[in-house]
Amino acid sequence: MIENNGAKQHFDVKSSSAAHYADKCLLMTFTVKEGCKTEWDDIGCWLRAEVGQVVNVSCSEVFQHFSSNQGHVYRNCTVDGWSEMYPPYQEACAFSDDSEPESETSYLYTFRQVYTVGYATSLISLITAIVVFTAFRKFHCTRNYIHINLFSSFVLRASAVFIKDTVLFADETLDHCSMSTTACKSAVAFFQFSILANYFWLLVEGMYLQTLLALTFVSQRKYFWWYILIGWGLPSTVLILWVLTRFFYDDRSCWDDTDNIAIWWIIKGPITASLLVNIVIFINVIRILVQKLKSSAMSGNNDTGHFMRLAKSTLFLIPLFGMHYTVFAFLPENTGVAARLYIELGLGSFQGFVVALLYCFMNGEVQTELRRWLWKCHNQNHLTPAKRSITQISIRTRGRLGQPPSTGDISSV
Repeated sequence: MIENNGAKQHFDVKSSSAAHYADKCLLMTFTVKEGCKTEWDDIGCWLRAEVGQVVNVSCSEVFQHFSSNQGHVYRNCTVDGWSEMYPPYQEACAFSDDSEPESETSYLYTFRQVYTVGYATSLISLITAIVVFTAFRKFHCTRNYIHINLFSSFVLRASAVFIKDTVLFADETLDHCSMSTTACKSAVAFFQFSILANYFWLLVEGMYLQTLLALTFVSQRKYFWWYILIGWGLPSTVLILWVLTRFFYDDRSCWDDTDNIAIWWIIKGPITASLLVNIVIFINVIRILVQKLKSSAMSGNNDTGHFMRLAKSTLFLIPLFGMHYTVFAFLPENTGVAARLYIELGLGSFQGFVVALLYCFMNGEVQTELRRWLWKCHNQNHLTPAKRSITQISIRTRGRLGQPPSTGDISSV
């Protein structure tokens, strides 16, 4: 048999679609008295050959978008026509893009496990902190109401990540990049809302601290509904605008891509603006604190303790949770993908835990009240009913005589 390497013509597959490639192949089909006519097998083009010739098709030519393998598929031209292909396409040609390398798959699986643990830890600690602030009446004040809303935004963020992963990756056999269902779009929209609310409530924390320091004698309660409007109202407005824009102008896949930069800046712009404002607040708060500390030192007054505690927490949160976004905000979306992944998912998954730790569990007032409550529960469990009644009567008698209670109220702002 003679191997016919020259009989096969090369087509520019890179610039042609598969359908166009097939059309070009079929145009070359013409009647022959002997031998095998040109044939399209739905994958490759087999050009006419004489009886006894062996024709080959290169994998790199047929599958140039999917494989760089240099293997070949062969067919014999016999008296009865074309023989079966040997070896088959799936054996001769390796498809490197059909599945991720095992090491990369293992890495992504491990990374997903890490941020799942992080968000679960944050979720538990945040819900516990919300229960603490709502269960004890002494913690009912404007400052803690703002903290509760910040905690709630982090709870939404952690929940949104779990919901998005469940909807997009529940079936590992599906290509989520090509999904376009209402469920996955809703999950991504909810995730974007949680991110927006998260950053806007961080902005509210900064605004509250600045007004607390700058306007010492002004009641903060009258500003509270403005804080609610900024923390939940602005993110809702931005999200509605983004959803409508995507629905009418870029309704592709699950809306989790950033290919259309103009539409992506509907989300990215307000977040970046809130962080820039927070940076200004950050600098201004430092200036006010320095002035207050100087004036307190000169007058010998030491009444800035609760301001300092709140300032330390907020000044720690603003750079920790905002600076990285500001750095990446003005860079192309494909820049520093690995770094973004580590910061926004890896370290970001523990942000809620850090917030709950700073604003609740490390707060001296909270620790004192929890110890008091545990001590009370312990004593109540060990007292007999008669002793419990005597204790209650003694506490009431002390109150009537005008004696100060054994515990002091926690100051609220």
